[in-house]
Amino acid sequence: MEDFEKALGRLREGIERAKRLREQATARKEVLEQQLREIEAEIRAQGVEPERLEEEIARLEAEARQALAEAEKLIPWELLQRAEDNRGPGGRK
Repeated sequence: MEDFEKALGRLREGIERAKRLREQATARKEVLEQQLREIEAEIRAQGVEPERLEEEIARLEAEARQALAEAEKLIPWELLQRAEDNRGPGGRK
């Protein structure tokens, strides 16, 4: 009979622990869902639908690459190199 009572006690303890874990998981889920809603609202405030976020990121990356390429073309690299070459090791010529 004592083993039976121990087994019942162990089962009760397991059930209580499982209930606490479930409550914690439920609370955590609610917090995460609220954070998700806030993030989605922030994304919408930027004029983008969350479902199209990947597309928007890809578009912005392409736009940034294009802007970098254009900026690269505007820098007179050859002129800068010649100016450095004319200075020589001692500084000014």
